[in-house]
Amino acid sequence: MIDTSFNMYSDANGGDPDATSPTLRRYHKLLWRKLLPSGELFDLRDDRRGSYLFYSSPSGDFSLGSDAITHSYKNQIKKKWLTTQIPEVVQDLFDRGSTIGAYLIFPNNQIDRKHTINQARGILRLIDDRFDLTLECIRRYYINEPSPLTETLRRYASFFELFESFECYTEFFLLNDLVDQQGNIRFYLPFDDFQSPPEFRGVEDYFIYRDQRT
Repeated sequence: MIDTSFNMYSDANGGDPDATSPTLRRYHKLLWRKLLPSGELFDLRDDRRGSYLFYSSPSGDFSLGSDAITHSYKNQIKKKWLTTQIPEVVQDLFDRGSTIGAYLIFPNNQIDRKHTINQARGILRLIDDRFDLTLECIRRYYINEPSPLTETLRRYASFFELFESFECYTEFFLLNDLVDQQGNIRFYLPFDDFQSPPEFRGVEDYFIYRDQRT
């Protein structure tokens, strides 16, 4: 039912697959239609006007959007000094990041006109759109520890409450390969506890990042 090699750009009609690929939306509905820790069925709908996907339950109503969690940095201007050195490697990671295993769903409704989770992780320098760092923020959220995304994640507390714990969250969204047996994040590159923005020092770092991500 799900082709893990299908490139979502192939049916996105030239747009962003997160918004325009019918296959990606259908795969999200299929993958995440299962029981939550509470026993409720996470039954996503795509028939509500203005919502990419929608979930309604006794816990509340949730408007959800798709977002890629594998970033090749192919189109990021600030990293052209790096990506132009290894264009074939970057393109390969971009292509791998265009399949279903590289996408997740998050709440996408703006609250008080502030950034959504996807927007915040994309613009915060301490995250730089890295999903391992985003997942570390989510881990800390569940144990009430501060992170660069604390304020943003708190705005969507009702969504994270659906999964009750970080362990259940990672299991539900099939993120187990990004977490070790102790529940700690397997960071793509050395982690300095959010003390400085993540940087690629050179091509070797990009290869490590690529290998950890794939």
